[in-house]
Amino acid sequence: MQSDSEGLEVDAPDRLLERADVLATALGTSRSELLVAALRDYVENAREGPLEGEVAAAYYDDEVTFEELTALVGKRRAADFRLLKRQLEEASVDGSPEQ
Repeated sequence: MQSDSEGLEVDAPDRLLERADVLATALGTSRSELLVAALRDYVENAREGPLEGEVAAAYYDDEVTFEELTALVGKRRAADFRLLKRQLEEASVDGSPEQ
């Protein structure tokens, strides 16, 4: 049976890892499970707030694909970004001032 997870090596300050270990112990979980939960929360926050703006900017600058954007923010929000990107591109081609 294949696992749907992948190993990851992380370089982090010793003090941060020590604190993570204490928290994991207090929560009755492993360091790995704690880090996965933290990463999951961080990625989920990309769907809203300041991180969403960073993701949108990366899409507008062609640093991420529409498919990657969709995987991160969901179909509906990605469609909104695609529409806005097209409008911005059309305004740029038409010579209309950008707002």
